[in-house]
Amino acid sequence: MTGQNVIAALAADGADVDRLVADLPADQWTRPTPAPRWTVAHQVAHLAATFRMAAMAAGQPDAFRQLLAHLNEDFSGNVERAMAPYLAEEPAVLLRRFREERIAAETALTAVPEGQVVPWLVRPIPAPVLAMAGMMELFGHGQDIADGLGVTRSHSDRLRYLCEFAVRVWDFGYISRGLATPEVSLGFDLIAPSGAPWQLGAADATERISGPAVDFCLLVTRRRHRDDLALEATGAVAEGWLDIAQAYRGPAGEGRRPGQFSPAASRS
Repeated sequence: MTGQNVIAALAADGADVDRLVADLPADQWTRPTPAPRWTVAHQVAHLAATFRMAAMAAGQPDAFRQLLAHLNEDFSGNVERAMAPYLAEEPAVLLRRFREERIAAETALTAVPEGQVVPWLVRPIPAPVLAMAGMMELFGHGQDIADGLGVTRSHSDRLRYLCEFAVRVWDFGYISRGLATPEVSLGFDLIAPSGAPWQLGAADATERISGPAVDFCLLVTRRRHRDDLALEATGAVAEGWLDIAQAYRGPAGEGRRPGQFSPAASRS
């Protein structure tokens, strides 16, 4: 993994989400998405706010730390306040600001010297890992937009970076629920969109997750219920992990119901 490759993948994923809304009529920005009470505009506003924070963390770390100091324990409230300035804009302006925030984040991340960490919400992380987190946000909220619009997405092997990030933070599902993280290692045997095999995590682990990488990403972003995905677990810990997997900190949210989306649509 090189920092430039990850940031290039982040930019490509951002462009993919951009294309979902670039030609969207203004009245379609209020369409509901599967996230309760969130419209297409909410999804784009959240992404814009997230990229603004990433740009600040990478380019203005002291200002970012000051921002963190003013956040409170009301996670949902913090999210709503961050989105508010973007939601106040007309769709055309919101789209422009989304693009500006993405470019600013990509530029700031590119400028971080190799090996240097940047501050983030939980702990300082390398710039490429923050780019991976951005890809996770784009995947999840992009899926919400696609579902709201009734659009089928296609995926590339850039998903490798998101899979690697999810494996890196495999314990987030336990942490968000106040559960003790099991003292085991998990292994992941995934099939890339291209059909290539990816082995991630502990190669010798007896507790394993296997299946399509797209399904894995839908699981860890909680955009599909495990029952609608072609993922298999070997071992009791791996089986339980499928119920709580998430690649983000904070509340797990309601997730998606079994059968809410067809398995065929999930693996498009």
